[in-house]
Amino acid sequence: MTTATAPAAIPVAPLARESGLRVTQVRVLRSEWVKFRSLRSTLWTMGLSVVLMIGLGAMFSAISVNSAEGMDPGNTAISTSLTGTFFAQLAVGVLGALLITGEYTTGMIRASLAVVPKRLPVLWAKLAVLAAVVFATMLVASLVAFELGQAILSSKDLGTSLSDPVAVRSVFGAALYLSAAAVTAAGIGALLRNTAASITTYVAIFFLIPTLVATIIPRSWAAHFAQYLPSNAGTGLIDGTYGLENPLSPWAGFAAMCAFAAAVVAAAAWRLHHTDA
Repeated sequence: MTTATAPAAIPVAPLARESGLRVTQVRVLRSEWVKFRSLRSTLWTMGLSVVLMIGLGAMFSAISVNSAEGMDPGNTAISTSLTGTFFAQLAVGVLGALLITGEYTTGMIRASLAVVPKRLPVLWAKLAVLAAVVFATMLVASLVAFELGQAILSSKDLGTSLSDPVAVRSVFGAALYLSAAAVTAAGIGALLRNTAASITTYVAIFFLIPTLVATIIPRSWAAHFAQYLPSNAGTGLIDGTYGLENPLSPWAGFAAMCAFAAAVVAAAAWRLHHTDA
């Protein structure tokens, strides 16, 4: 009796080379874009981030208009209309983490890396697609949130206009801030490779630790490092009230936030290059 043997599997990358199709960063980018827009989580999380950005900005603007005290101390018409940014960062963070950890959960990452054996182009493509989509979507959402918020605040002469240089920077800054937050979350996901651990770590970094530092640690101690926490460092771009609360200028603070994201991505890239998926 003879035993049938399965044909040997043909590696994907050599097959692509033999057919004249080279693996390039542009082709990897296109592949990751197709995967990104086909995920249901992309639609849900981006939709939620838009709703949070616009809806909460309008809600807090309406609260300020109907409050006898007006806006809270330290807030401006600009920061009030863009309050949704700080809630939208949770949605884009979940999206960033799922973009990476979802493939590890399903095992699809092994197929991706088989096609792109150098590995790192896959990570660069994922981050580029994520950052571009989040920036474009949230730029539109932040502009709508700003205009709607100012329309509400102007009913009591509390609003401002987009001609204000701080307003322009803040609208773009909200989109830049959320893009950097999403990339940080994706880097955490690529580093930890587990959805629950990645989202928990992201929430701790962007929500829990800043709150604990502000409420528990003495101000004299916190003043030495609190401004360098990613969420604190990036907020100067959005509200323009960095002054006493944050000694970093808006762009210096955003640079510190980007440096943190780069460090996380570098660690993720090292693990991806040196360890198996």
